[in-house]
Amino acid sequence: MRAIYRAADEEQATQALGALSTKWSERYPQPVKSWQQNWVRLSSHYKYTEPLRRLIYTTNPIEGFHARLRKVTKTKRLFDGDTALLKLIYLAQKRIVTKFADKQVFSWKAISAELHLVFGDRFIHQ
Repeated sequence: MRAIYRAADEEQATQALGALSTKWSERYPQPVKSWQQNWVRLSSHYKYTEPLRRLIYTTNPIEGFHARLRKVTKTKRLFDGDTALLKLIYLAQKRIVTKFADKQVFSWKAISAELHLVFGDRFIHQ
């Protein structure tokens, strides 16, 4: 899997998928078959540069955000209503976002410029 994600282009990724298929198709036939059948959709991110691809398939920021929300909500056992829960989540996400804002995204200037080129006015270049 790592060879697929780290491939420089779609051709190398296709070769890595073939190697993965050769090695693991007997032991894990269904996941390998699923990757092969959905390869057109799974490989669509290769049209972007490597830093942007890395940002697309990295889930660590999302998982970190969810973990911090869980940390806030798990200590509370009972809420007066849905509004109380929504207020708590809103305030927690505001605090979490300010902490995330201090962290630098790898190659953000290059990623930001590419996103602006690809998506135009839908992405505000910063």
